Amino acid sequence: MVTAWFTDLPALAQHLREELETKRFVLLYAYNGTGKTRLSVEFKNLGKNDDERDTLYFNAFTEDLFHWDNDLKNDRERVLKINRDSRFFSGLGELEMDNRIRPLLNRYADFDFRIDTTEWEVSFSREVPSGATTTMVEDIKVSRGEENIFIWCFFLAIVQLALDGDEAYKWVKYIYVDDPISSLDENNAIAVANHLAQMLTQSDKGPRVIVSTHHVLFFNVLCNEIKNKAHRHFLKNGAALGSYSLLDTTAKPFLHHLATLVELHEVQVSGALYTHHFNMMRRAMEQTANFFGLEDWKACIKAADDDPEKTLYKRIIDLMSHGDYSLYEPREMMEENKAHFRTIFRQFIAGHPFNPALFPSEAK
Repeated sequence: MVTAWFTDLPALAQHLREELETKRFVLLYAYNGTGKTRLSVEFKNLGKNDDERDTLYFNAFTEDLFHWDNDLKNDRERVLKINRDSRFFSGLGELEMDNRIRPLLNRYADFDFRIDTTEWEVSFSREVPSGATTTMVEDIKVSRGEENIFIWCFFLAIVQLALDGDEAYKWVKYIYVDDPISSLDENNAIAVANHLAQMLTQSDKGPRVIVSTHHVLFFNVLCNEIKNKAHRHFLKNGAALGSYSLLDTTAKPFLHHLATLVELHEVQVSGALYTHHFNMMRRAMEQTANFFGLEDWKACIKAADDDPEKTLYKRIIDLMSHGDYSLYEPREMMEENKAHFRTIFRQFIAGHPFNPALFPSEAK
């Protein structure tokens, strides 16, 4: 695998534009804090020419185009305000965006919405049980996670317009997606990645696309779906401050389970452990067992001294990796389960010949 080195983000962004001359997609995997969002901004800035733009992007700044008016005076009519000055909303008044967004949102959510193109605001509603029937509750404030999925579906509706060559989005030559939804559990990571790949590959024509993410399974699904149409890279910080390295993984399968283990190592050290991390650990064990030719993932568990049958750890992993965990509100583990997770994880990596450099704080 080839590694390229870049002294700063503008140089890296220019390199990605050059790569998109030969393939339609670039897929980037990088750990949080590497600079993915800043890279998306630099990429966008390279396409600025006075008032002209060439990149439709989704990143942390996209969410800032929306803000809440919570009606503090009356505490009744809560609406999500839209920044009317952004080119992101070029076709909002003419293109019946409600009807374009709703089928996308229905894949992920149980609330409805209405866009007011006069006041540039969105109001939300939801059906709630009321005796034997249901009642529609208007002007609700959706959760932060539900707001994020609405904005994501808004973006997808615009992407579809750009792919279709709609006049309002003729300016879009590049689409840049950076970590579309945070805290995805594994099932939803597969669903969102699969849906995005289907949309982007429905035609061989259209804007060139970059997707960057810290979510290993999301990245892996995109790699499998887009396959030979994409350059695939592992983005890391370089040795010098502000520099970057780009490891080309196009010709070799991305080692998903190793990247997963690095991520799990980091969260168990920090304490930011959520229930879906048990899903991730079990998946890594399954891949490890397959690699070593073991009977199944349970063979990767080291028995506790007082539990030679490994029943406790197997039961914990089974229970914690089969729940219906929310896309919007990931559940933080209780302290007892965090302790179990750390014990199982540390015994797992210590009992298999992984490179200890992957887990620096575990090395003694």
